[in-house]
Order: sequence, then structure tokens, then C-alpha cells
Amino acid sequence: MTDKDLFQPAAPPPAREGSVDDEVNGRRPRTLVATDRVGKYFPAHGRSFFGAQRFLLAVDGVSLRVRRGETMGLVGESGCGKSTLGRLMLRLVDPTFGRVIYDGRDITPLSQRQLRPLRRRMQIIFQDPYSSLNPRMTVREIVGEAISIHKLAKTKRDEEARIVELLERVGLRADAMDRYPHEFSGGQRQRVGIARALAVEPEFIVCDEPTSSLDVSIQAQIVNLLVELQETMGIAYLLVSHDLKLVQYVSHRVAVMYLGRIVEQAPVEDVYRQPLHPYTRALMAAAPQADPAKKRVRLVLQGEAPSPIDPPPGCAFHPRCDRAVHGTCEREVPVLREVVEGSGHKVACWNPLGAA
Repeated sequence: MTDKDLFQPAAPPPAREGSVDDEVNGRRPRTLVATDRVGKYFPAHGRSFFGAQRFLLAVDGVSLRVRRGETMGLVGESGCGKSTLGRLMLRLVDPTFGRVIYDGRDITPLSQRQLRPLRRRMQIIFQDPYSSLNPRMTVREIVGEAISIHKLAKTKRDEEARIVELLERVGLRADAMDRYPHEFSGGQRQRVGIARALAVEPEFIVCDEPTSSLDVSIQAQIVNLLVELQETMGIAYLLVSHDLKLVQYVSHRVAVMYLGRIVEQAPVEDVYRQPLHPYTRALMAAAPQADPAKKRVRLVLQGEAPSPIDPPPGCAFHPRCDRAVHGTCEREVPVLREVVEGSGHKVACWNPLGAA
């Protein structure tokens, strides 16, 4: 029995960002991958006072689009649902409700066998290069596994040539093929992970905190490599990260996530120039400042983050918000919508401009 069987909401939650039906009907939509009011609830330990099963709300009715060849940054505190949303977009995790649209096709009802041809087109780069590579496999086996599974090489010689090409593309030498993961540094292991993701020539990659476990000196190399690969191969990225500077440098658009929902979304320059949601403003204020002479207002969030098992009613951020509107924020869930029509800058807030 799956969590779909355990929990079915009476009706889908209201759209946060609008429908993607116009994308589904197009012949070759500009949007490559999208979620339509997608949600994921995990069964939680323990039961309620009345004995009912409790659920952890990881993702709650999120609609998000990633266009061809762009990088969508996804930021937020640990535990807000970022990584789960990325896995939902890849169908590595099955949604509790909502849809996942890939290249105009609803892939939500597809079985794992039906999804297999699509696995070539979408890949993931994991956070930890130390645990994401099989220590018992050589680099040749790690990178060549997908090539073999999808029958992308006619002969063993062709496969080996392809592996060498991939390793060179990510900055590793051909003689790395016969070595094991423990023989490499963290940055080199992450390059092997990137080569593995590129082996099937994907058009969409979820980068799940790809630099967080690396030394600062190595992070820039990996980031520049990802940017270069996008420019030469046209890959679209969903960049999951808590590093606001990294997201600003790499991304075209940014979505900010809080307790399973998108609370702000905009072109990257708009979010960093004028964040509208109080939570986004607090994240920006807490980020390290490169120029110590440049002063800014320090915003301190009130209280602790709510539990995803028992989220507050209304706007989930209202218990910590200095802009909360009494009688509204604690009762009504704000819809993600544009503050200025046509700007692409969307915010889910009843008081985005801080009106009294």
C-alpha cells in the first residue's frame, strides 16, 4: 500500500501559480518540466489524539516551471521540501496529488517501466559525492552503467571512448577510469557524479546542493563547470541550494520555498534587488555579506519554524512574520500571484509591501 492509498485529500489545494494545461496542449512547449499543484505527504510516526494516521507535509500544492536551457534556483531552509520537490519532478518520488508534466506530457500516471525511456532525458547530481558513488565500482563502471543500460554504444570500444570523452569534458583524465571513488578528492568525485549524469545526454538535471559538501576553493570549479555545460549543451537545471550567493550567480529565475510551498518567485535580479516576502527578506539579510562596509538591516525571525506535521492555519509564515495582518494571515492561505502584472515577480503574501 502506498501513501496515495493512505491519504487522499478531499480536493486538490488551490493553485499556487496557475495551471500548466496550456503547456500540455502545445506541440513543443517552452517549458520543459513543470509541476501542477503537486503535493507529497509522508506518513509520520505516532498518531493523533483520536488515533488517526498523521502525515508530514513535505510539498503542498506547488506549481513550478523550468524552461528549456535555463537554471531555476530553489532556495529555503533545511526541511522546507526543496529536495523532495526536485525528486518529484524526476518521478523518483511519487506525488500524493497533483501532476508532473515533462515536455508537454503528463508523466504522473506512468509506471517505472514506462518512465525508463524518459530517464535518459532527466538526471540528478546528488549532494554528497562521498555517499552517492558505489565504492565497489570503478569510474569506468559508474559512468558506463547508464550507457550500457540504455544501449547508447554499439561496442565496448565505443563505450570506452564515450567514457573517456565524458571524463575529459568534466576535467578528469582518461586514466581515472580504472580507479575507485576513494582514490579521488571530494571535488573529483563530484566531477565523476556529473559525468555519470551526462552519460545519457540529458536535457534536464536536478542539482541537489551540488557544492555544499565541498571546500570553498573547489565549489567555484564545480559551479563554473555546470555553467559551461549549460552553455555548450543547453541543459536545464533545477538548482536546489541554501547558498544564496551561488543561486544568484548561476540562476535565471529563483523560487523561495517555506514549509512545502513556494512563497516568492521571480527573475533572479528582481528577487535580490527587491525581495517582497518577509521570509525572503530575512533569508537575504542573514546571508554573508561580501563587502563588510556595506550596511544592511538585520532581520531576525521570530520563534521557531512550525512543524510540517502540524502546520499553522492560514499563511504558514504568519507566526514569525512582522507584517502579519491580524484577522487575515492566520486564517487565509495567500495565493502566489504577480504584484505587478507582467513582471514575473510573484509572491504569496497578504502584505508584501509592508503596508500598515
